[in-house]
Amino acid sequence: MNNFLRRLKLVFKDPDLRKKILFVLFMLALFRLGANIPIPGIDQLRLQSFLAGNQFFGFLNIFSGGGLSKLSIMMLGVAPYITATIIMQLLTMIFPKLKELYHEEGEAGRQKFNQYSRLFTVPLAALQGFGLLVLLERQHVLINLGIFDRITNIVIVIAGSVLLMWLGELISEYGIGNGISLLIFAGIVASLPTTITHLLFTFEPSQIPLYFAFTIVAVLIVAGVVAITEAERLIPVSYAKQVRGMKMYGGVSTHLPLRVNQAGVIPIIFALSILLFPQMIANVLANVNSSVVQAISKALSVFMNNLWLYGSFYFILVFLFTYFYTAVTFDPEAISTNLQKSGAFVPGIRPGRPTAEYIGKILNRITLVGALFLGAIAVLPLGMQVVTGMRSLAIGGTALLIAVSVILETIKQIESQVVMREYE
Repeated sequence: MNNFLRRLKLVFKDPDLRKKILFVLFMLALFRLGANIPIPGIDQLRLQSFLAGNQFFGFLNIFSGGGLSKLSIMMLGVAPYITATIIMQLLTMIFPKLKELYHEEGEAGRQKFNQYSRLFTVPLAALQGFGLLVLLERQHVLINLGIFDRITNIVIVIAGSVLLMWLGELISEYGIGNGISLLIFAGIVASLPTTITHLLFTFEPSQIPLYFAFTIVAVLIVAGVVAITEAERLIPVSYAKQVRGMKMYGGVSTHLPLRVNQAGVIPIIFALSILLFPQMIANVLANVNSSVVQAISKALSVFMNNLWLYGSFYFILVFLFTYFYTAVTFDPEAISTNLQKSGAFVPGIRPGRPTAEYIGKILNRITLVGALFLGAIAVLPLGMQVVTGMRSLAIGGTALLIAVSVILETIKQIESQVVMREYE
């Protein structure tokens, strides 16, 4: 406890650390300010009616930090940048040069890869912004817009998305933590006061046991998420002894850590994007005067409103995408090659392909645990909604995983800064 208090005191007394933390807070304040500046031509009543109970736009609203619920200049949030990054990583499976750039050319290659992702963000933001604004205009959420107004709104939302991407890069470079993750986290936290206020105004004494049980379950769920997020499988690695001149080098034993949740929150994002796409189609088709189209729209709506059917498909998609994304981002062959080049080996396993097969076998086993965990966390809000009958009493999903991951990563970075200063 005394050690913790001493380090906490050092965080606020060290001028460099204090400057970084204040810089992060200032950037987040700018983000929240922009998330509350609306674009022109909004019908607020129709907007609230359109967003009520719409899970697809609720998902997008997480990444915009509430900007979509107000149709702010930052309504797209960091979603275009995240989409661009995911697409670029998927393209490494198709183009060997991109794979070589990302995996084998070190930090310079990663920086160039990230630069391609940033450039790809602009056309994606234009496409997403245009599609979203057209949909909102068809729903009569945006009214009395001329051609110039439409073009202006598209330019504004593109600029807002690029500005957020830039703010995230500034936080990563001059602050503490991952900038993009902190922006998403700030958006999630910003919705907490509204949720708490809703619970207070709808509170009934007869529901005290329900709230008490929910609190206990929530603490257990968060503890489980932290445990799985931090869990690793350590593969022992030894370095061969080498004689250079009169000295002997190597002979050191270390380990290769494989995370149980190697894919992070990305599989849930993939699954939601695919699974909630029919809801967006149903919203568009609902206004078409055709019996066939109306029947398709009704069938899609029935599918989305059936929590058991929706939850089952959701779990399966998250499970499959966890394996898929892990296979894309983690290459056992590249790990084996790098170990062999550095004179390292796994004890009892021959270098080269046998090592790659051994690492791949272990990765498949722990990915099974990670996939089941992600699937359970993804459908957990639906299950709790069925049990409690209240949308506000639901914990889990993308928001919880992002919040826990960002908090753990930021705490680790702060601790590393403190330890470095204590050493100095």
